[in-house]
Amino acid sequence: MICRDGCAEPTNSSYSGEAGDQPQRPPKIPRIEEEDQVESMKPPKPGLQRYLVAFEYIGTRFFGSQQQPHQRTAVGVLQDAFEKFVGQPVSISGSSRTDAGVHALSNVCHVDVVRISKRKPGEVREGDIMVIDVRSVPSDFHARYKAQERTYYYRLLSGPESLSTFERDRAWHVLEELNLQAMQEACKVLVGHHDFSSFRAAGCQAKSPVRTLDELHVTESVSVPNFPSVTESKPSDIGAQGVPNNSEKEFNGFCQEFGIRSGHRCLVVKARSHSFLYHQVRLLVGALKCVGTGHLTVADVQRILDAKTVAAACPMAPACGLYLGHVKYDLD
Repeated sequence: MICRDGCAEPTNSSYSGEAGDQPQRPPKIPRIEEEDQVESMKPPKPGLQRYLVAFEYIGTRFFGSQQQPHQRTAVGVLQDAFEKFVGQPVSISGSSRTDAGVHALSNVCHVDVVRISKRKPGEVREGDIMVIDVRSVPSDFHARYKAQERTYYYRLLSGPESLSTFERDRAWHVLEELNLQAMQEACKVLVGHHDFSSFRAAGCQAKSPVRTLDELHVTESVSVPNFPSVTESKPSDIGAQGVPNNSEKEFNGFCQEFGIRSGHRCLVVKARSHSFLYHQVRLLVGALKCVGTGHLTVADVQRILDAKTVAAACPMAPACGLYLGHVKYDLD
């Protein structure tokens, strides 16, 4: 079943673990995307080499990235694949935790093994997950603690027509028009060093709500399955309020030519920081969306930030539009 926002609702059927099944959501457990909890930083045993592994996945059928008992997770699938790949038990430590339904263009982990096969890393895969890069690193290199920054992207598709099959579980479908200019102004309030208590979910275990948001902005992008690109539009097509002048024509569900669906307007939020609080990005996007639809003003966003309580926050954006884009390291 598909929600109005374009994300799949959890089913009541049992989950068999196959890539084609829709998972049943597990009970909510307290965790954050980048926890402040102390974890072991033991070097690998003698004779083992530490490797840094970048991997991508479609998060729709994963119960998040971190391993959970009896659940299909990205790291769990990766660990099983590596054990078959190298023929020995392995332990994987991830750089960034993502929730159920969240995707990754590039997440990173480290693993200690005797050797890595000369086969291409792309051969370690299971349909909706693939290794995209492998590099040997020193024995004291830790995928999480050596990360310098993380970048997340969030996709919103605006328009009243039904969402394309190709976009299901890949973006947040917002029925209303979105005012790009107003959303960009709201980003200026949120970027920088702040107490983000209003933008962390209940159950966050971080010791401090203070974070430095190095970058937060919204841009208009191409909705991938639809052509031509929005960059081919004339400047006159964009009104003073940041909404296309031809929006009625563009968002009526179909183009004039029979059988050709008109594209949604696609906005992408980019958030970059050393670390994020539990659900911080999705709560930020929820506020930006409300500004875009006119339900909030930029001044309202400032008041939410100053309130320092999640009770003041807007409804959180769904997981399906969120992508972990990049984890940066100094590997020189």
